[in-house]
Parts: sequence; structure tokens; C-alpha cells
Amino acid sequence: MKRKKATDYPPQLLSVFDRYVHGEISRREFLDCASKYAAGSMTAMAIWESLRPNYALAQEVAANDKRIVAEYVTVPSPQGHGTIRGYFVRPANAEGKLPGVLVIHENRGLNPYIEDVARRLGTSNFLAFAPDGLTSVGGYPGDEEKAAALFKTVDERKMFEDFVAAAAWLKARPESTGKIGAVGFCFGGTTVNNLAVRLPDLGAAVAFYGRQPRAEEVTKIKAPLLLHYGSLDTRITEGWPAYEAALKAGHANYIGYVYEGANHGFHNDTTPRYDEAAAKLAWQRTLDFLNKYLRS
Repeated sequence: MKRKKATDYPPQLLSVFDRYVHGEISRREFLDCASKYAAGSMTAMAIWESLRPNYALAQEVAANDKRIVAEYVTVPSPQGHGTIRGYFVRPANAEGKLPGVLVIHENRGLNPYIEDVARRLGTSNFLAFAPDGLTSVGGYPGDEEKAAALFKTVDERKMFEDFVAAAAWLKARPESTGKIGAVGFCFGGTTVNNLAVRLPDLGAAVAFYGRQPRAEEVTKIKAPLLLHYGSLDTRITEGWPAYEAALKAGHANYIGYVYEGANHGFHNDTTPRYDEAAAKLAWQRTLDFLNKYLRS
């Protein structure tokens, strides 16, 4: 099956799909808009299907890869929902203790793409823990639309405390050096920005197209930041100049990149919004950044 690219779709259609993905419009409203672009066998429903994640296209590291050990664990979260379940990955033949990386998902919960990201970190010699923010409502249901609907029902404050608890659990693991970072995408990018505000001992924070904290909170950030944005993702990227100004004013340690021609979700290789060049460059920069700040 040939992977479709963002350039195969009108930019206006991708913008409307982005609104659908983030719950601003219903599927029916998206289909009504998509019908304007339908032609031949490419019906509005076919357009919708083609834009949805296809996890079979994108797996980089298999769950049974011999280089890693992967398992699901449940972590206490007394200030959140009581517990949070997540996917814990570690190198199979690690020598000594390793730094850890918390992996925070989009507004869909712990789906196969995020699990694969955790495994990629495992093969790069990190401990990786990807908690599922949907734990309190039964966990990621295996369907993106159902997951998005469930996501709206979860108490945001308690979910954030669940992620804080997951960070503490990872930091305290016997395999851990005690140095941990966080990587997040979309909602997860927003969460990583907020974890940087909340956790003064966070060793590194990498946010992919995440919303920015309030200016008055930026002075609390002590962690080195790596921030990735897509130039076409105006909904999120328009907040970057003000965020950068606040970071400069607070003398923060940060690097920010805006990838020209990249859409929101450009790292997610399960959808047509994936931008291979931008994604690979951003991921290499991410690994270099994590190695620099978590292994020193």
C-alpha cells in the first residue's frame, strides 16, 4: 500500500482535518467539508479513512525485538486517579544504570505509534515509560475516534498528576540513574511544557508541536528545552514567538526549530501528515539532546 503524503491533499482540507482531530468539529462536519474535494472513487468517507492513522505502515521496532524488553506496568498515582498504566521499555543487555525518558501521547491515549516511539528510545539505550492518560476510563480502546471521545471525559488535573507520578516512578526505578527527560507530541508536547514548569529536577524536555505555558509560568522552567514546530501548523506555531520571548527573558536553556512546510503531527509516521525529512531530522536532534543532557 502506497503511503499518501500531505502534499496529496489541499492544505485547506488538512486544516479542517486538524480541527476534527482536536475535537473542534464532528466527523459529520468534516465529511461535509471533504465532500467538496471528493472525486471519482475518492469519496468523502474515503478521504477520511485515508487521513486516519494506519499503524501497519509505520512500526519501526517490533514489540518482540530482541534488543529490548517491553512490558505493561501499573504505577501508583495518589494525587491523580490512584493508578496509571503504562508501557515500560528497557534495553535487553544494558550495562549499568540508564537515564529514563517519559513519553507522553497525543489526545488519543497510549496508541501503537507512541508504544513504537518508546521502543525506539529503548533501542537507543534509554529506559522509556509511556503512561496511558486514559487509564481511568479503561485505557486506549484500539479505536482513534473512541479514544478521542474518552479523552474528553478524563479529569485534566488528575491526568496531569498521573503523568507527574509516572515521572517520579521512572526516576526511582532501580535501573535508572535518576536522570530523566520527557518527550511529548501534540497534547503530549503541551504536557511536556507543563512538566518543565512543574518539575525543577527534569533533566531535559522535548515538545513536539505542543501548546506553550503561560508567560508568567515560564520563569519556573529549569530543564533544558528542545521545541519542534511545523510551519504550516499555525494553530500551535503562532504561539512560539511569544514563548521564545518569555524564555529569553527568563534566561532559559532552550532550542526551538520551525520545520518549513511541515504540518501538525509531522513526526507521526502513521498518517499522511508525516514529513519524513522533518521527522528524521527532529528525531535525531531529539536523541542528541537527550544524550547531551541525560548522560552527562
